Amino acid sequence: MRLSTVILPVRRWSEGGRDRWQRAEQLGFHTAYTYDHLTWRPPFRDGPWFGALPTLTAAATATTRIRLGTMVTSPNFRHPVPLAKELLTLDDISEGRLTLGIGAGGSGFDATALGHAAWSTRERADRFGEFVPLLDRLLTEQEVSHDGTHYSAHEARSLPGCVQRPRIPFAVAATGPRGMRLAARHGQAWVTTGDPEANASGSPARSHEALARQIDRLEKTCADAGRDPSDLHRVLLTGFTPDRPLDSVEAFADFTGRHAELGFDELVLHWPLPDTPFESDPTVFEHAVTSQLP
Repeated sequence: MRLSTVILPVRRWSEGGRDRWQRAEQLGFHTAYTYDHLTWRPPFRDGPWFGALPTLTAAATATTRIRLGTMVTSPNFRHPVPLAKELLTLDDISEGRLTLGIGAGGSGFDATALGHAAWSTRERADRFGEFVPLLDRLLTEQEVSHDGTHYSAHEARSLPGCVQRPRIPFAVAATGPRGMRLAARHGQAWVTTGDPEANASGSPARSHEALARQIDRLEKTCADAGRDPSDLHRVLLTGFTPDRPLDSVEAFADFTGRHAELGFDELVLHWPLPDTPFESDPTVFEHAVTSQLP
């Protein structure tokens, strides 16, 4: 089981921001992710919030071993052509330590930041279905032209290419059939936060059952696509299911074991943030993590 963390970009780099990324490496986390938003839900909406890719670039220069990534990037305010160039550059600066978490995006937070109405669920899925394959091409081919419904590219060049070959790995966030097909075709990992209805029920047992059903659907989708399901990493972004894994070291060990049995091979924990939904005892957090790491 891999243990990773997500560090929300809410602190100035010189006022504790750098320290968190370096501490994540010291603790032995597999990957340190950050959210790729322009703004996020309350209580974060009216507070400091920094850009994901510049933050990851700074983290790449402040660390040497830990992998770095977005959790997740979406088409809400990204275009594949400039995004590919920025990712290629970050992969180079980090010396091949970058993972791209990518999803369809939502209807709130920064969905209207560029001045257009929030896209419907169907339009987000349509855009995501074009966004991912085009980004895949931009990161693997030297020159790409594309005339699509939502995105275009004209002789977009990606030289010298990614450090990681054939490209930066994609961790595709998806719960619906179209997204799972994209994960099966283009992803090196699949990401979920659980089932929203089961999460809202407040029952860890219901959440566990819903996650089992999601994994079953994912495996069937992989089989239909002619892909070995075991070839796709399964990532659970924690903090949204009804579980409370960071109440104690013992609770975390139980949580980790139960979700490993489901088939997850990476758990992502939010770095503790006081007075937010991700508040937890930093001492318990560090002890829980180090007790489960190899």
